[in-house]
Amino acid sequence: MRVLATAGHVDHGKSALVRALTGMEPDRHPEERRRGLTLDLGFVWTRLGPDGDHVAFVDVPGHERFVPTMLAGVGPVPAMLFVVAADQGWQPQSQEHLAVLDALGVRHAVLAITRSDLADPGPVRADTVERLARTSLGKVPAVAVSAVTGAGLDALRAELQLLADELTDPDPDADVRLWLDRAFTVRGHGTVVTGTLGAGTLRAGDRLVTGDGSAVLRVRGLQTLHEERTAVSGVARVAVNLHGPGADGLRRGQVLLTPGRWTHSEVLDVRVVGEPVADLPRSLTLHLGTAAVPVTVRPLGDDTARLTLARGLPLRVGDRAVLREPGGSRMPCGVTVLDVRPPRLTRRGDGRARAAELAALTGRPDGAGELRRRKLIRRADLVAMGVSARVEPVAGDWLVDDAHWTALMDRLAAEVERHAREHPLEPGLPTEAARRLLGLPDRALVAALADAAPQLSSKQGRLYAADGPGPALPPAVRAAVDAVRRDLARTPFRAPEADRLAELGLEHRALAASITAGALLRIADGIVLLPGADARAAAELRALPQPFTVSEARRALDTTRRVAVPLLEFLDARGYTQRVDDQHRRCRTDVANGDGRRRTGIEPVL
Repeated sequence: MRVLATAGHVDHGKSALVRALTGMEPDRHPEERRRGLTLDLGFVWTRLGPDGDHVAFVDVPGHERFVPTMLAGVGPVPAMLFVVAADQGWQPQSQEHLAVLDALGVRHAVLAITRSDLADPGPVRADTVERLARTSLGKVPAVAVSAVTGAGLDALRAELQLLADELTDPDPDADVRLWLDRAFTVRGHGTVVTGTLGAGTLRAGDRLVTGDGSAVLRVRGLQTLHEERTAVSGVARVAVNLHGPGADGLRRGQVLLTPGRWTHSEVLDVRVVGEPVADLPRSLTLHLGTAAVPVTVRPLGDDTARLTLARGLPLRVGDRAVLREPGGSRMPCGVTVLDVRPPRLTRRGDGRARAAELAALTGRPDGAGELRRRKLIRRADLVAMGVSARVEPVAGDWLVDDAHWTALMDRLAAEVERHAREHPLEPGLPTEAARRLLGLPDRALVAALADAAPQLSSKQGRLYAADGPGPALPPAVRAAVDAVRRDLARTPFRAPEADRLAELGLEHRALAASITAGALLRIADGIVLLPGADARAAAELRALPQPFTVSEARRALDTTRRVAVPLLEFLDARGYTQRVDDQHRRCRTDVANGDGRRRTGIEPVL
């Protein structure tokens, strides 16, 4: 299917022409037929010959009072049937409609010179073709027709078929953004909405979210051209039967979206064409799809501006829209969306710097450039902006610019070194503290940085310089640890008493630093041994008859009950030993032996 919208001045025969082409009545309201004046959007369709394409027409009003309605009709549509009457020629709404199409960047159209039975169509055709050629439409085919006599209709159908052949099919897997142009209730079915599906695929059973995110609705049924369908791909006219809370509140100008795939923007940076930005009024209306939203304009550069929207819209980089002054005499301006998540401008000079940055943007999605500017972003957020980047995530869904990643590694190494220097008795820099210092949104990024940085190591949620297992202990603390080592050299399981630790200066912070550094092994509060003492104790206990009591273990290890009880509990936790009953334990053998091999089972009870 191909979808075209009409465009042209009021009373130039747009509705009469599509009525003659399709045999269907585009004027849906009795008042329109009574007055002979299109007041609202009309929808008709036909097949262009036995083997031709189906073509649907969105018929728009031509009166100047209904330009917002015209904008809602042409906004989502990729091609136009431009109409000028041979007996009236170029008129004000001809010009305004052409300005709208040029602002939207429409590139495909057929020109119909209507009422050719009332006047020579040649001069009007030549003048109109020249006017259209100066816009995004370029040189278009022109056909003189008469809806009354039928003259030229076959030639017009042939040109429409050639146009249909030129149009490319959009991506059927694209994210859905369905701008609504009608919403009504059908008895026994509930809410039905209609719109032009520009890309993607709708399927019965799909879930769609409303533009403001307030409701998730289920697609109960689909129609296109009055035919029931289980799936419809763009471009197509669709009628969607919806179910769910909030469906009855849908109206023209609202939008249905693939959930979780769109960025809702209330502030955006744009490039403006058609009028110098400095000459624009501060308050205008932005027309996108079928939506019309008041905006505040802040000029940035000669042709760039920041728009603040009265309500958020689902926008992507490269979207084309129209800026218009309601009730004003100025022609509409076109805008191209450059950034849907622009930075805040809070300091003096930010606006000038932003204008310089925007001057280099084309409005075409550029993954590498976007990543370079943003430095760090989730892939899902980048895709929601309409941009893709061919880089691998560094952690989770996070994408990072290479230069920024290198700078972050250097900063992290410097922070780890500073922390070790300023807090020698504290363990390494905590991951959360590192995240805050670097201004990162996710601790997973800190872990990824530590893994990638050769000068760093990570242990138990803290970061250290990679030249050792932990922080370098101050000389006084290192000397105290060496004294403990000498005390334990002959009796490795007689942990130093609290008085001895205090005498050596191993108070709480110094002791914690020594344990974190791997210089001492914490068994329980106030009880420390040398690293490896647990495995050595297990080896000694394995030589005992199994099972054994605390007293037997104490004697075998040549220690006191103060140490033996928590040491055995420590060995239980490490899997070296296992309780048999309240009085006895046995050694487990499903732990690593000194040669690195593993044995399984329990020592037999003799």
